[in-house]
Formats: sequence, C-alpha cells, structure tokens
Amino acid sequence: MRCQRCAQEIEAGEEREYHGQILCEDCYIDALSPLKTCDPWAVHSAKKLEQVSGTGSLTELQTRILNYLREQGKATPEDLCRALGITPKELEREFAPLRHMEKVRGEKAGDKVFLRLW
Repeated sequence: MRCQRCAQEIEAGEEREYHGQILCEDCYIDALSPLKTCDPWAVHSAKKLEQVSGTGSLTELQTRILNYLREQGKATPEDLCRALGITPKELEREFAPLRHMEKVRGEKAGDKVFLRLW
C-alpha cells in the first residue's frame, strides 16, 4: 500500500485514514497539525523562551540555514534546498521555528519568494 500524499510504501497495519485518504504516519501528522509560519502565539512563545534561556536553541540544520543566508543575503527556497541538500518538506519544517524566533523571513520580489535574515 502507498501513501496517497507522498507515495511512500506503507507497511500493513501502519496506514492512517484521514478524510478518505490513506496516509503514512508522517503525512498523517502533517495533516493533523500543519506548520504555520505566521503564528502570533508561536512567535510570542519563541521570544519568551529566548529571553528566559538567554539563547535560542537551534538544530544543526537551522544553523546551516542561517549561515547560508548570512553568506548569500537571500535565497529562493529551491536554491536553499539545493545548496543544503534537503527536501522542500525539511526546509518547511525548519523554517517555521526560525520564523517564530524572528531569525528569518520570507520576502516576495516580483513573482519570486526569497528567504532572508530577519
């Protein structure tokens, strides 16, 4: 059986049903709790955590994203994925918390979207 979103093979008994679709566990979790980059409560929580802890807690990939954007100034999501060797889904998962911490932001220029430092 295959996931109807990502086409990944699903082992018998591991499939999840959501709104008539058969999904793998990752797609099921994404469907139940989609990432939101513009979430005022998440921004508030991230800023408070940074104030209390004195520093933000970044993953290795988040650090690589920030370093790349520092070097390049800005990048399209496609260019960033290509440069770091990650998938668009991985970028989306790492970008949301960075956005909440007000470390990176999206910017539209013409018909292109660029990611840049805050």
